[in-house]
Amino acid sequence: MITTFSFRSTRVLMALTVGILGLSACAWRPTAPQGTGDLGVVIERASGKVAVINTTHQAILGEVAGLGDLSHASVVFSRDERYAYVFGRDGGLSKVNLLTRQLEARIMQAGNSIGGAMSQDGRYVAAQNYTPGGVKVFDANTLALVADIPAEYAPGKRSRVVGLVDAPTAGQGQRFVFSLFDADAIWVADVPGAGRPPVVHKIEHIGHEPYDGLITPDGHYYIAGLFGEDGLALVDLWAPQLQARKILSGYGRGQEPLPVYKMPHLRGWSVAGRYAYLPAIGHHEVLVVDTETWQEAARIPVRGQPVFVIARPDGKQVWVNFAVPDYSRVQVIDTTTREVVRTLEPGEAVLHMEFTPRADQVWISSRDANRVTVIDPASFDTLQTLTVPAPSGIFLTHRASKTGF
Repeated sequence: MITTFSFRSTRVLMALTVGILGLSACAWRPTAPQGTGDLGVVIERASGKVAVINTTHQAILGEVAGLGDLSHASVVFSRDERYAYVFGRDGGLSKVNLLTRQLEARIMQAGNSIGGAMSQDGRYVAAQNYTPGGVKVFDANTLALVADIPAEYAPGKRSRVVGLVDAPTAGQGQRFVFSLFDADAIWVADVPGAGRPPVVHKIEHIGHEPYDGLITPDGHYYIAGLFGEDGLALVDLWAPQLQARKILSGYGRGQEPLPVYKMPHLRGWSVAGRYAYLPAIGHHEVLVVDTETWQEAARIPVRGQPVFVIARPDGKQVWVNFAVPDYSRVQVIDTTTREVVRTLEPGEAVLHMEFTPRADQVWISSRDANRVTVIDPASFDTLQTLTVPAPSGIFLTHRASKTGF
């Protein structure tokens, strides 16, 4: 009896100790006014909440509820990093104050929305919509409608909109670029504001079914991935005449494409030096592209179908996560050797990864493990684990200073 009692007591004491340590690690609270540079949010996919996080202390500061359907949610930030704008799958657009951790405004602006962008000057926030297809632009302060751009490509037909990004202004207002999945088109919209209608430049026949888009960090090129064919469409946004040309055509020629269980995300692409690293749709490969010629430079075999391919901020590594059945793994590529140097398993159903701006941490969400893991990308040591219900997207406020984020 004495032995049994001692064992149980020890086990209880250990559990209490772990609980106390976990609370001290996860429940840090600021005691003085704070800035916003080390804040961010984690989407709680199943509960309609976001967790507000602090990366310096690797802690959860609190939650903000009432954000609707977050099953495919994304976030952009205000210029001063104080506000997070959350785009929900149900068409909701929510404005969250990160310092007070309060929902300040929320509108239902569409029937089905999958993301958005912040204008270059921070005055406007734009939403890309599946239903009804199009883009709506709002005043970032009040969420009042500024412009409505229906993606009507034929009488009575609207396309789903994907790949919405902000672009450096061309002197005609704030510029947004986006792709029309059902119309095989890329549109460039300049929004003058002040009650004037947007000016839309339509680029047609860019390739079959653009499924996502990205803009290079300098705002020079917009690239749309193509779901309906191997290749990508590239638009030179600095050219006097906007037109698209195909790059990487036929990268899967001679290979049987695999079933696609989750669409790759080009917004998670990587640039390291002069090379870009992109997911190859329907293949277990990361494509390496020379950004000076836009020609394929190499292919790197990986464990599964890539979803996000993101670079460490210094460009030394590229981190890759995967669709099912390999979605519990993350692989790390060394860009100097173009080889996989580490395979990690941070938890079941890895959905997203986000680096802190100086590359001292990478935050990884594991939806089915209800866990966010913070890893040192140099040593691969786990720095912290946080319990978060069904986490998906992780968004840090330094995105506010980047074009296309």
